[in-house]
Amino acid sequence: MTHLVWFRNDLRIADNAALAAACKESSLAVGGAGVRACFILTPEQWQEHDWSPARVQFVIAHANALSGELARLGIPLSFITAERFSDSITMLESHCREHGIRYLHFNEEYGVNERKRDKAVKHRFDEMDIVTRKYRDQTVAPVGAILTGQSEPYSVFTPFSRRWRSWIDENQPSLYPLPKAQGDAIKPERITKIPENFKDAPPAFTETGEDAAHSRLETFLSEHGGAYKEERDFPALDGTSQLSPYLANGVLSGRQCMIAARQAQGMGGNQEGLVTWINEIAWRDFYINTLYHYPRVSMHRAYKPETERLQWNDPGQRFEAWKSGQTGIPLVDAAMRQLNETGWMHNRLRMVTAMFLTKNLFIDWRLGEAYFMSKLVDGFLASNNGGWQWSASTGTDAAPYFRVFNPVTQSERFDPKGEFIREWVPELAKLDNKRIHDPSKGGVIPGGYPRPIVDLKESRKEAIARFQALKD
Repeated sequence: MTHLVWFRNDLRIADNAALAAACKESSLAVGGAGVRACFILTPEQWQEHDWSPARVQFVIAHANALSGELARLGIPLSFITAERFSDSITMLESHCREHGIRYLHFNEEYGVNERKRDKAVKHRFDEMDIVTRKYRDQTVAPVGAILTGQSEPYSVFTPFSRRWRSWIDENQPSLYPLPKAQGDAIKPERITKIPENFKDAPPAFTETGEDAAHSRLETFLSEHGGAYKEERDFPALDGTSQLSPYLANGVLSGRQCMIAARQAQGMGGNQEGLVTWINEIAWRDFYINTLYHYPRVSMHRAYKPETERLQWNDPGQRFEAWKSGQTGIPLVDAAMRQLNETGWMHNRLRMVTAMFLTKNLFIDWRLGEAYFMSKLVDGFLASNNGGWQWSASTGTDAAPYFRVFNPVTQSERFDPKGEFIREWVPELAKLDNKRIHDPSKGGVIPGGYPRPIVDLKESRKEAIARFQALKD
């Protein structure tokens, strides 16, 4: 009567619905039962899904850390390699036969390929008389629970967030219990080789392990949470939580973050800062629900079908300049260089760079979405797709097509002294605080730095006209 927990996008022991259920059912079984775990590496599928080397190495490090934590509880974690999702079904079946598995537990994922895989697994395991149990664990409120009065999914964030907060007040979600030891400690299995194509990654952006994730969460809430609303948009400040890699890969749950933030509120924490940060958790849930209700957004399609008629510019050299941080627009270049060198980018700058690509260069958002995924350590389909479609005005609750961030104005507002630009674009370090935002005006551009590849005002007008043409 062995129970198998299939870890995927939930690399944690604490607050894990599938693991908690498997351990509870095992303890209640007459005559006892065992609990095992597995994690399946699918490098070819990861590459098809544009996973970055930074993310793969993060996942492997945390899978190894998870293996150690489970081993202390007497739960063996087996690592299985299957190049693609289709191969993983056969490999999982063989593993279950080998170890006499009677129950399979896993937490749901919501990309279209992941859902097809899970449906195929359940069909096959039903034939094998293995019971599959799946859990909605990726969001604070279970996916599909937040609906309009007409039982429809929300397409606008603000009413979704109001209903989301009401659901939390009504249901008071709590954390799943930590699993108890299932036997004596054992020697953990480890992944010792990084798959090909994922070996070249920047240095680790965050520390490894659940303890490190919780420590960062506690430090953020106690030291920076109160000032989050005022400081979160300034990239030169340490004003964001930088928890996104842990959340994207399930080392932390949104539930844990929301409950910890509400506890901080109860202890007299600055309300506006913490409310604003909790709202970011709601945004994450909103985008996951969008992925669930509208599978097309994970199939390279726009949420707003009419925007599929937009005629995007040929990417060409301008796209290459954007990717490498050589556009001649300092804030855009600084942000792209930060991404390329660290595998992470400040959230305000994700919007600025995405809107510059889709509105000023009028290059297809799908190209930018894929490039971000290929670099980000926190590349999470729901959030990355949601953010790109917001910026491109093709998605749910998207920025109105006539709203186009001016990256120079954004720079002057959110990096007024040019500190962030100086860090990442050293060619401009000697310019004064005014010229550094737009060195093409009033003087000689420092050697080695390009002139702007596009006129911001004219390209904005052209983008608005193209969107207006869809309406006409």
